[in-house]
Order: sequence, then C-alpha cells, then structure tokens
Amino acid sequence: MNGRPLLLIDVDGPLNPWAAKPSRRPEGYLTYRMRPTGWKHPRQKPLRVWLNPEHGPQLMALPFDLVWATTWTHEANEWISPPLGLPDLPVITWPDDERTAPSPYWKPEPTVFWKTRTIVEYAAGRPFAWIDDDLTDLDRAYVAGHHDGPALLHHVHPRLGLLPDDFEALAAWAKSLTTKGDEPEIGTSHKH
Repeated sequence: MNGRPLLLIDVDGPLNPWAAKPSRRPEGYLTYRMRPTGWKHPRQKPLRVWLNPEHGPQLMALPFDLVWATTWTHEANEWISPPLGLPDLPVITWPDDERTAPSPYWKPEPTVFWKTRTIVEYAAGRPFAWIDDDLTDLDRAYVAGHHDGPALLHHVHPRLGLLPDDFEALAAWAKSLTTKGDEPEIGTSHKH
C-alpha cells in the first residue's frame, strides 16, 4: 500500500447528475444509454446516464488511489470507466443486506447511510475522501467515531454533479495530508 489517500467514488450524483432536469442535459455532459443489471429486459428503455468525459482525466490527476464506491459495483468498470477514459478501478462490494437498504431520505427518522459502515471497514484506517450525494452529518459522526485516519466526506449535489470547486476541494484536502502539523478534520465537507 502506498501513502496516497483513497478517493471513494459514487456514480449517481457525482458523475451522473441524475437529479438535473430530465429534458436538459447539463453543460459538458454527454448522454449514454446503458443496460446494466436491472435494465436487461428488451422492452425496457435503456437507462439514461449523463457523464462528462473531462471528469476521467480530472479524477486521474488528483493525488488519490481511485476506488468505485457505488451500487454499480463491478459494472462501473464496464459502463462508466470507458466513457470517462478511466482504467478498471478497485470496487467496494456491499453486503447483500446493505445494498438493498433504502436511502436514508426514505426513512421516517434520519440514520447512517447504508454504505458508511462498509466504507469505514474498506478504508481500514487509511486516509480517504468519499464523494457521494447521500452523505449527512450522521455519516460524518459515524466516520469520526469509527475511523482512525483522516477522512473527507464530500457531498456532491445530484442536480449538479462534480464541479471545478469539488476537484479543488479534493486536491486541497489531499495536499493538507502532507502538511506537517495540519491534519485535516474528519467530516470536512463542501456543499453546493
């Protein structure tokens, strides 16, 4: 293992701004029609995914080891990596009971996001930044209490996707890891 932090990447929200107006593709994005698992029926329209091809080189330029942290799991390498020009990346696999859990926004009371425990186990104390559109203060508190290293939980608005400010925040956080005596706080987040 090298000294670089991990960048744990969710697809839907950060890379695919799924909440943008359905009739208006965001600037810089291209439309892709995909049939990942769950979209295999021939009568079912392919899934519309918006991706910005510039995001691949921008992610690769960051001082992180990239890892998929998405429900797309291994299919992210098949469907998402090629349009972005990314190599096959390591993938976090989710326990079956967690992968089928509903979003925290659909529950009557706020709770820790179903990915959070597995993310902390995967990182195993290694510094990490996690980009996702489902992060809350409960996740930040969980990571602060259960992860022994620096962590950045970076919320990306699902209507906007990754923006230049997001890449700047990630790069600045990674750089701060190498600055002596200036350890970043767990839970620092940039919101849109």
